[in-house]
Formats: sequence, C-alpha cells, structure tokens
Amino acid sequence: MEWHRIAGDWQHFKGNALRHWRRLTAEQVDATAGKRAELASEIQQAYRLSSEQAEKQLTAWQQAQKERQPLK
Repeated sequence: MEWHRIAGDWQHFKGNALRHWRRLTAEQVDATAGKRAELASEIQQAYRLSSEQAEKQLTAWQQAQKERQPLK
C-alpha cells in the first residue's frame, strides 16, 4: 500500500502500528501524524536500531497493510 493512503487514514492505521511496535506509546505514534520519516525515527529510537533497520521494518509493515473495506 502506498504511504499517502496510510497517512490519509492515520486514525485507522495508527492502531496497527501500536500493535506492531509495542514499545511505542500512543503519544509517540500520535505525534508522528502519519509522517513516515517521523515514525521511522521513533521506531529507531525505541528499539535502538540503525536507520536502515528501522526503515526495513517500516517497509515490511507498510506492505502488510490492507486497505480498509467500506462497510456494506
């Protein structure tokens, strides 16, 4: 999924991010406001990763996200 779609529906996807990266707080994830670089930085700091490792994790998470299906 393209990042602009995740950022555009951040209220939905931030819950997925919190479940995936449990060391991040809701406040940290909220503060990123769906900005990819800021989320990568928070992941890097919380897990003490290199920027490349954080980016790799974020890319894998991004690819695993599914688009929300409208309710019928």
